[in-house]
Amino acid sequence: MHITADRERCVGAGQCVLAAPAVFDQDDDGLVAPLTMDPEAGEQDNVRQAVNVCPSSAIWIDKE
Repeated sequence: MHITADRERCVGAGQCVLAAPAVFDQDDDGLVAPLTMDPEAGEQDNVRQAVNVCPSSAIWIDKE
């Protein structure tokens, strides 16, 4: 799995961090700051949840 995060689209809701804290963080401005672009297999369900709950569609899965 490979993910992309669009910081210009991010609204800083933090839902990605709540869904997948091992993969996503927020910077000092509250915007998405991925900790990895290639999450471990054990985090993939959490990443899918993060993608689904992002209110601005700022993160997506490029490939499974």
